[in-house]
Amino acid sequence: MRLLGLALLGLIPACQSDETVAAYGASGVTWTLVSQNGAPFAARATLVFGEDGQVSGQAPCNRFTFTNTLPYPWFETGPIAATKVACPDLEAEDAFFQTVGAMTRVVLGDDGMVMANDAGGEMVFTASE
Repeated sequence: MRLLGLALLGLIPACQSDETVAAYGASGVTWTLVSQNGAPFAARATLVFGEDGQVSGQAPCNRFTFTNTLPYPWFETGPIAATKVACPDLEAEDAFFQTVGAMTRVVLGDDGMVMANDAGGEMVFTASE
């Protein structure tokens, strides 16, 4: 009986579900940045939340990926891997990467997604096709 109990305890981690933002409605949606720190974001940047905490997207110039494994509503980027293509929007891209790297929370709502941090930083996204 004791061995059965230990065997069942070993299965508990396998039964736990995804607790990241993807599991709370963000998965399978392309999120387009509309404003950053209270100002409209003129360039185009997107986020896509995938399985196992994978996040990818298109910054103004480059594709990127990182992992967020924190439980919802918490958020962190971890190291960001990005392609290295130059374009006229590199300044907007740098600002995007710095800001998304500073976000610590995500809130999903009917009208979109908001990322924020304790320093007052904010990114507002809408779902796009």
